[in-house]
Amino acid sequence: MPLVIAVHSTAPAVAAGLGWALLAVLFCSVVPYAVIWVGVRRGRLTDHHIGVREQRRMPLVYGMFSVLVGLALLVVAGAPAPLVAMVVVMFAVLLVVTAVNQVWKLSAHAAVVAGSTAVLVVVLGPALLPALALVALVGWSRVRLGDHTTGQVVAGALVGALIAVPTFLLLS
Repeated sequence: MPLVIAVHSTAPAVAAGLGWALLAVLFCSVVPYAVIWVGVRRGRLTDHHIGVREQRRMPLVYGMFSVLVGLALLVVAGAPAPLVAMVVVMFAVLLVVTAVNQVWKLSAHAAVVAGSTAVLVVVLGPALLPALALVALVGWSRVRLGDHTTGQVVAGALVGALIAVPTFLLLS
């Protein structure tokens, strides 16, 4: 998402968009995933899906902190407003998913794919509406793998889309 939004918002200066995207991806994806990977390697987390509820809080909090650091750097450096809005969306979705996942296993995968797809439709137009099939595909896979119930997937998708679209529209 940061790559698409950054390049789209800096067109035709693709190189500038790639630079902004790299910064956003570092703090919104690479660092949070590295925290989880290190936790698994050190035996603090049972797996990269963080299936044990008691293990979720700290990796998710570290992930939110990383996103906030990246957001601050993007704002201070003058990143394009749509990219800043997308990172705020990512933080907002992560915040709600983290809060809910302390008591119930909401599907973060469904929240992310639904929020991302909805923002892409807003930014790139209705031609991307068929991409909504990705939400169903990810949801199906989460249920099929036995990681979530249908209710957890539907709730995640609703949370993702209902947070992402208004937040993005308000800030971009």
